[in-house]
Amino acid sequence: MVNKSINASWNKLLSDEFEKPYYYKLSELVNNAYEKSVVYPPSELVFNALIKCPLDKIKVVLIGQDPYHRIGQAHGLSFSVSDGIKKPQSLQNIFKELLNDVPEFKIPKSGNLEKWANQGVLLLNTILTVQEGLPGSHKSFGWEVFTDAVIKLISENKTNIVFMLWGNYARSKADLIDENKHLILKAAHPSPLARGAFFGSRHFSKTNAFLTEKGINAINWNLE
Repeated sequence: MVNKSINASWNKLLSDEFEKPYYYKLSELVNNAYEKSVVYPPSELVFNALIKCPLDKIKVVLIGQDPYHRIGQAHGLSFSVSDGIKKPQSLQNIFKELLNDVPEFKIPKSGNLEKWANQGVLLLNTILTVQEGLPGSHKSFGWEVFTDAVIKLISENKTNIVFMLWGNYARSKADLIDENKHLILKAAHPSPLARGAFFGSRHFSKTNAFLTEKGINAINWNLE
């Protein structure tokens, strides 16, 4: 894995992490996986969330689990799909919640969330690669050690970040975040298979209310 593609602010923050033994093992496993099987996202987009959202621009962290595992879907941003790809049901539900939560929101044609990333929304999966057709297949690689470190370092080095934690898996990351410095929003996962309430959580309007209160520009959730 090439770390040079991540911008300088991330490289500086994560430089110690890149030198730890687990990361060398992780890199070896990921590189071997790309050589021997079909893996998503494309290798140049593994760190796309960090590339699209520099450390100094972060306002929101939206935590996902692992990438979509079908051809053409994953491009390194949690919940997002490439242009021209059918929106997964979780993403459709996210848009439905936005429609009810943010008056000016309109359902977009594309499920590509890059416009959010460009405004400071870190769309971070906790596992950054997956074998085609096998969700969770790279769970044992060590990605979570790395992304847990990313979450913790953001908490330690930034202030007034909104962390959106959807589902039990994402909510378990709350222990890595200093709730005295940041806003933590929790809800059920937007998947139609999830239990609990996602609809009506109003996380998008709550996020903008918090950012505005702190003197930070709100997120324009519209994608068109």
